[in-house]
Amino acid sequence: MKIMVIDGNSILNRAFYGVRMLTNKEGFCTNAIYGFLSTFFKFQEVEKPDRTLVCFDVKDKTFRHKKFEKYKANRKSMPEELAAQLPVMKDILLKLGITCFEKSGYEADDIIGTISNCATQKGIECVIVTGDKDSFQLINEYTSVRLVTTKLGQSTTLKYDVNKFIEEYGFEPIKLIDLKALMGDNSDNISGVLGIGEKTAGNLIRKYGSIEEIYKNIDMIDLKRGVREKLIVGKQSAFDSYWLATIDKNVPIKIDIENLPHEFADQDALYDIFIKLELKTFITRMGLEREDSVNFFNQDDFNIKNPQDFEEVKNIILNLESKNENVFLMMNNEKSAICLGNEKTYFIILQSKFTNDEWFEILRRIFCNKLKLVLHDAIKQIIMIMKMGLSPNKSLFDTCLAAYLLNPAENEYDIQRVALSYCQIELSDKPMFDLENAFSGLISNAEVETDFVKWTYSVKCIYDEVFKLLKENKHIETLYYELELPLMEVLADMHCVGFKVNPYLLEQFGKELDKKIERLTQNIYEHAGVEFNISSPKQLAEILFERLGLPVQKKNKRGYSTNAEVLEEIAMYHPIVSDVLEYRQLTKLKSTYVDGLLKVISNKDGRIHSNFKQTVTATGRLSSTDPNLQNIPVRTELGRELRKMFVAQDENHVLIDADYSQIELRVLAHIAKDEKMIEAFKNGEDIHTATASKVYKVPVEQVTSQMRSGCKAVNFGIVYGISDFALAGDLGISKKEAGEFIKNYLETYTGVEKYMNDIKENAKENGYVETLFGRRRYLPELKNKNYVVRSFGERVAMNTPIQGTAADIIKIAMLRVWKRLKQEGFKTKLILQVHDELILEAPLDEKESVVKILTEEMQNAIKLDAPLVVDLNFGYDWYTAKGN
Repeated sequence: MKIMVIDGNSILNRAFYGVRMLTNKEGFCTNAIYGFLSTFFKFQEVEKPDRTLVCFDVKDKTFRHKKFEKYKANRKSMPEELAAQLPVMKDILLKLGITCFEKSGYEADDIIGTISNCATQKGIECVIVTGDKDSFQLINEYTSVRLVTTKLGQSTTLKYDVNKFIEEYGFEPIKLIDLKALMGDNSDNISGVLGIGEKTAGNLIRKYGSIEEIYKNIDMIDLKRGVREKLIVGKQSAFDSYWLATIDKNVPIKIDIENLPHEFADQDALYDIFIKLELKTFITRMGLEREDSVNFFNQDDFNIKNPQDFEEVKNIILNLESKNENVFLMMNNEKSAICLGNEKTYFIILQSKFTNDEWFEILRRIFCNKLKLVLHDAIKQIIMIMKMGLSPNKSLFDTCLAAYLLNPAENEYDIQRVALSYCQIELSDKPMFDLENAFSGLISNAEVETDFVKWTYSVKCIYDEVFKLLKENKHIETLYYELELPLMEVLADMHCVGFKVNPYLLEQFGKELDKKIERLTQNIYEHAGVEFNISSPKQLAEILFERLGLPVQKKNKRGYSTNAEVLEEIAMYHPIVSDVLEYRQLTKLKSTYVDGLLKVISNKDGRIHSNFKQTVTATGRLSSTDPNLQNIPVRTELGRELRKMFVAQDENHVLIDADYSQIELRVLAHIAKDEKMIEAFKNGEDIHTATASKVYKVPVEQVTSQMRSGCKAVNFGIVYGISDFALAGDLGISKKEAGEFIKNYLETYTGVEKYMNDIKENAKENGYVETLFGRRRYLPELKNKNYVVRSFGERVAMNTPIQGTAADIIKIAMLRVWKRLKQEGFKTKLILQVHDELILEAPLDEKESVVKILTEEMQNAIKLDAPLVVDLNFGYDWYTAKGN
């Protein structure tokens, strides 16, 4: 038999500090529970114990406190966020069927010691899982310890048995008590012998065996005079510390190890708990299911049809069209299979049965006729249809997009997560079956059909829920139907068109970077006096702080920190540092952008086809992936050089760059109703110069570049919660001066200050903030008792209405510009969006007309008190078109 005993408080505490802060929608912290359960399930799989026990401390004072009042007096009280998770964690363990022990007057270590001692007497293997070394004294031939450390969600474990302990410490495990008696333990406020550290204490125990032997022969044994004097003075403290460090193995608890109850989990209760905590990974991990969701997928409830010929498929589609009902669709890819569902009719179309022309016609009828399609993450299918030269119908509904708008703070919106979140339906992570293999006999038809039915039915269930929720919030419903859903076709079109790149220029740029990197490498080697791996933080740290003796700024568990912030701090001390900073910048530019972009240039048209996503950012901003064209560097001249590689189709085309001027500040002025800021924008003034004039109380013509820079930093940082410390760093002034600067700024723009205070209060009261268009972001962080988390929520509350409204405005402009170009028959294409900037590729003869359309649609996307202004530039390449 094998039992596993978990030190509950120790593992929960390490999970709390080692796992990033997690909260559910209600703001309840869950990181400690997540970390504890991850460790719990890991050891269940690795150790495979017959029974598992968990031991906890209680709040009451223990027998140790009663004798020594200062025992563990240094310990901070448990953070409220952790304390709140403790009873929930115990409840989860109860529902898992795990036996938990705690005893007033005793610590968890004492209960663990009692259980392990009982197991040893009966010859039963006992594995102790803990984050503390205190339990090492319990190691014997039957008992071993798994020491767990957790950082940033990553756990590492060391296994200690008798041999491992002796190998590391040089004496038997029970002698760990003697070691602590001499060296003490600051975390438990065990004093030990003053002046005796771990090294000396370890040598003494290895040489003389125990404190009993040391003090019995204190006058005879070979000791340095100073050590002997410390031992003599600290004798009473040593024996008191020995008593404190000794784990009690005789706690009065009833335990029958051989007849521990079997662990039967209450699956329904656990399911409800994990749904509420939003820890859905454990639902999947435990295979929890509910009968009400499973019954929906009884194969007998559905009429599975496999149409055998083209005419039959056409008739089925026509029949579905005539019913004017929603048709739910799941699709592998453009060449594999489609499953359509309407009420209780589901059917599968296998592409291999049809000719290419027939398959094209099937897709055209499904996507481009009058079927009311419901899909999840529909942009993939829209791109497929557009590549075939077809235009998707306007009756499409995307459950992924709707789920995102209803709660934009989720990390992912894949169908598994959304089905679980909205409908409590579990879907496996496996990909949809390859039906060609399935119908070739490699997979049974029944298994395939059940899988398709379940996935398709999940789309229906999600649709029912999100459709109802959209109806309950008219602003979000309007945003969905009038902006986000139509925009999907725009983004699909941008993907299909792509952005042309000159590979020759990109390769030449890469060669220039290689030369500069090689020159920097040699410079760095000369400064160091030795060759080393510059990209290795460890090797670089050794060179900088040990070989060259530069001042250490920061240390972590891995050694000296060499992050950018540290290097910038010490750049003045040695020229090697600035070379390393430049080396890092250039190697990233080369690997990420030059080598990375060359890999994704299409062989067919010489263009890069980025994927534009609507469901990534919580503020509503679009994102670009594979590759991320929104992240092309702009702050350095070399980074900007990359834009020269992005070019128009040919010499008969031009790139047009349309950029909103200071859109977020204009939105801020409008929302805050700040008259001074609005007036400056209406008068066409430079807002940063105007701000400096007001803050410093000088005429505009007396504003210096330094004054303007300071006001620019505050203008852009104020609603992001810029602090006096951060501003001081940006401007190179004292923290006091920066604080005074921010104070003067807010006294100047009183509307902005009022907005910042009001929006935080409103967000706390409502639990969310909204853009001018009703885009909503929920903020559970505002209810969090952790100051850092709560402060983050307040900053988000201030900036989301500004950044989110700006994101809505650029989307409205994109949609209007794209529609105008299409309706009026222009050949000009919208090819990229980067935050507040649109890039179009136009034939030269359409340039003037397109400029007019851009100006009209972008400046009139919304009427603000601080009017919108668009800056336009042109060029054959993006660098020139950007106005560099």
